[in-house]
Amino acid sequence: MSAKKCILLFIKSPETGMVKSRLARDVNESMALSLYKHFVLDILQTMQTSRYPLKICYYPPDALEKVSAWLGKGYSYTPQNGKDLGERMKNAFLEAFSGGFTPVVLVGSDIPDLTGSIADKALDLNPYDAVIGPSHDGGYYLIGFKQDTFIPAIFEKMPWGTDKVFRKTMTFFRKKNYTVHILPERRDIDRIEDLMAFAERKRNTGFADSGTMLFIRNNCEALFGKIKNPKKIR
Repeated sequence: MSAKKCILLFIKSPETGMVKSRLARDVNESMALSLYKHFVLDILQTMQTSRYPLKICYYPPDALEKVSAWLGKGYSYTPQNGKDLGERMKNAFLEAFSGGFTPVVLVGSDIPDLTGSIADKALDLNPYDAVIGPSHDGGYYLIGFKQDTFIPAIFEKMPWGTDKVFRKTMTFFRKKNYTVHILPERRDIDRIEDLMAFAERKRNTGFADSGTMLFIRNNCEALFGKIKNPKKIR
């Protein structure tokens, strides 16, 4: 059987207090949850342009009923298994490879306009050993490997949630003499400043009618009332 390419989308169960904790400190947990739901729904919409199958990797691993009730039955679901983010990512790759997929890319759910074309370009790995998409905060929004270039140790002892993740990952690649396709830097939406920058950047684009942007416009005052010039995104 010939190998197939695959996209892994990492998401969390839509529960108050479980998602977008840093953004919730700037707004509130209910608003952060609503935004997160729109992020995921918009990513699923934009990923429809991809030529390759997408698997939704959900957390916690006992949340299938809640997640499938939210997103619908028409997706391939698989639980995230592991004691921390790195182990869950490593296991997701190993499971995809064991299912006959290669290369495989893993993306997060913090950039609602991440498109299928970006994932497809990332999956065109030849002649590279790996692909990575750096985020402005020092992390990354996408990482991918072929089965024969996968390094499980790259997800171990990593300071997740800090600005050192991308730099340490690239150091690991260099020590292995890997050729790496580095995608354009993107900005995760983790804080209110990120959300406002995203809204301003997207207000006159085709993404302006997305669920995320409609929610932002309908809740502009609640989200940005304490920030200068919130009317810029109306």
